[in-house]
Amino acid sequence: MPIDRSVVRARIENAAEYVGPLWPLQTFNAANPLLGFEDQPFDRAVQKAGQLFGGRGYPGPTVFRQAWENGEIDADVLTRHLAEHGITERPEVLLDRMDADAAGRDAAPADQPLDRVLTKWLAAFLDQGQAAWPMPNREDGFYAAWRTVAPYDGDIPGVDRPSDLPGTVVEAFEAVLESYPEARWEPIFVHHLTALPGWTGFIKWRSRRADTAWQAAHPISLTEYLAVRLTLADRMGASIAPDRTDELPANGTDQPVLPRIWLRAWEESYRTRLLDDLRQTKQTPPSASDAGRPDAQLVFCIDTRSEVIRRHIEQQGPYETHGYAGFFGVPMQHQPYGTEERVKSCPPIVDPKHRIMERPAEPHRAQAERYDWWARLQKAGAALLKTLKKNVAAVFGFVEGSGGFFGAAMAARTLAPSGLSRLDEALDDWLPGPASFCEPTVDRAPPADAEDGLPVGLADEAKVLYAEAAFRLMGWTDTFASVVVFTGHGSQTPNNPYKASLDCGACAGNPGGPNARVLAAICNEDAVQEALRERGIAIPDDTVFLAGQHNTTTDEIALFVDEDDPPVAPDALDRLRRDLHAAQADAATERVRTLNTSVDEGRPAAAVRETERRAADWAETRPEWGLAGNAAFIVGPRALTRGLDLDGRCFLHSYDWATDDDGTALENIMTGPLVVGEWINTQYYFSTVDNAAYGSGSKVTQNVVGKLGVVQGNGGDLMSGLPLQSLKADDEHVHHRPLRLMALIQAPTDRVEAILDRHAAVAHLFDHEWMHLTVMDPERDDAFVRYQPGGGWHARPAPNASTATKAPASAGVPS
Repeated sequence: MPIDRSVVRARIENAAEYVGPLWPLQTFNAANPLLGFEDQPFDRAVQKAGQLFGGRGYPGPTVFRQAWENGEIDADVLTRHLAEHGITERPEVLLDRMDADAAGRDAAPADQPLDRVLTKWLAAFLDQGQAAWPMPNREDGFYAAWRTVAPYDGDIPGVDRPSDLPGTVVEAFEAVLESYPEARWEPIFVHHLTALPGWTGFIKWRSRRADTAWQAAHPISLTEYLAVRLTLADRMGASIAPDRTDELPANGTDQPVLPRIWLRAWEESYRTRLLDDLRQTKQTPPSASDAGRPDAQLVFCIDTRSEVIRRHIEQQGPYETHGYAGFFGVPMQHQPYGTEERVKSCPPIVDPKHRIMERPAEPHRAQAERYDWWARLQKAGAALLKTLKKNVAAVFGFVEGSGGFFGAAMAARTLAPSGLSRLDEALDDWLPGPASFCEPTVDRAPPADAEDGLPVGLADEAKVLYAEAAFRLMGWTDTFASVVVFTGHGSQTPNNPYKASLDCGACAGNPGGPNARVLAAICNEDAVQEALRERGIAIPDDTVFLAGQHNTTTDEIALFVDEDDPPVAPDALDRLRRDLHAAQADAATERVRTLNTSVDEGRPAAAVRETERRAADWAETRPEWGLAGNAAFIVGPRALTRGLDLDGRCFLHSYDWATDDDGTALENIMTGPLVVGEWINTQYYFSTVDNAAYGSGSKVTQNVVGKLGVVQGNGGDLMSGLPLQSLKADDEHVHHRPLRLMALIQAPTDRVEAILDRHAAVAHLFDHEWMHLTVMDPERDDAFVRYQPGGGWHARPAPNASTATKAPASAGVPS
């Protein structure tokens, strides 16, 4: 009997809500692996996800024991939480009990022949240029292409020719679902979509972005995926429908109570210490360097790694730093010089509105021609090498003749990565890259140059809009230094499939330097500055805006300046660079303490060399920690946190409630950067508490498949989260503390509450305890007021000065 296509599509859409999207490696973006459950309370969500994906939802006893022994969980707080549940046993006894309960729970999932066959064909079809011989007929779509080649797969019984399989997707569903009532279709779809959540998450992401080149050329959808999977299951004798008791997750909260209690006690302990530190900072009188006009102001991404370098820059002298989302408010697509490649350079929840190209500046045409000549030579050499490697006639002789050269090169990269890095730097000095001679196309190009619906450059009104929005969101309307630096960030690491996860998440896993250059170019325009002055943003005539990029692996900050005609006085520029170099040395010294190195902490130069070695070493599994440790998102002026060592655990977004009368700026922060911060936090959280289900295992046993993702070993599901090396200091000790994100906002309570009333999706994150919210209310003498899940507020009393003990905001990694 024919089935209703619209009903099938609707059921598949409903079932797909349980699976979150998975970005490819090139634009690896943080996402909550339980995104489809965020409309439910956290405890219930992790139970349901555990039923579907087999993953744990809370840290294990080993992690709790480490936190307890390090003093990260306050004994009084834990005792109170236990007493609320009638538990009076000692913490050590409870940890031993959790150890016993956890024994045997981490058994490997059973090997499923259906999954093995299906993942083989998914890898072939979705390949993005890694395979030398691509799967044929991919332009016809996944089901049609698979049906053509399925007869050649000996693992599929009873298929000798394509006609042995249903001719269309609809016929495939009819053949399998005819014996099941419509009420059971959705549980069937959930069962099969969640069997391989990595692959289905990637298909979900790609099918909803029809503008991608690969999706346009080789279309695939979850409907086609299910048609193939159900057909294979029918042919291979695998179950079509789940057991009736497992059709859809239950709504109960039958979770082990002890892990829930310990997690809440740990989170409260961290929150209490952080708020006590912030209260002390507020009571500290401003220093002399806080008065007057600073020598320079630097705007960094809100990324937790920026907290460390910002702190050390401010220690060098009268410098001021601000925090703003790293795409600097410009929703753009970036086209680097000399390539047709276009990369998204704005957050995953934002669509690009402009295409920004890199074009040589007129004074540097000769330099551009020299670079073009060298680029053509490199391209020709690469093409020749590829031909020799893949040509059947030449490959054997080429391997015999070139083995010594490639062997020596491999040995050099392994044994002397720093030396090769210095050679690369010397080559860059001899032939600088496009950043030294190009400028971004910020002026609107003729409409004929617009492609993909995106105009090249920006209209005049858009320039003013983005510049004003940046300063409004930061609450920055006066006291501009003579030099303002917009500082993007990016990581430096070779041979690392997770490089995009270390770059700027606000730029879709790309470096933020191009966005910084665009905003600096906009703000330097006289017409833009004049328009901003008319709107109350008082930019002095002598203020110059520069762009830079923070290398988060080495903490070096490179300034994009025309060395032949610098816009800043040479002595001021030299002084700024010296201080940035000194801040780099101090920040690197702090960072190497957490990287299990033997570097002498009293030698900053040695620390810098160690970070540079990690940045150049192709065998380094942990070039840097990324955003590991993230635990809080602070929205407020820098005065709240200046001088406070936050240990690189806090997102810092500048905001001044007094300049935001209608709350628009705060609303944009809470519905944009704060939500992205929750995605980052939950990805780190779940990758840590159950790396097998929600992470990606060890880098040592990973393999890249199709240039789009990684698998463990030689096949299986796409891994969706972070590798162990990004989370653990060693086999026993975690570096990332799996705590849910704490949001701290300095603003009137009623203003925050009004925003939550208007945005139910954001309110749900707090009501359902995916995040915690504390408001520092300036209209109540900066009293800390905590949001209660479900609505309502609870004021936190100040600690008793005679009994309060000062504890660090975080503890370090055990040695």
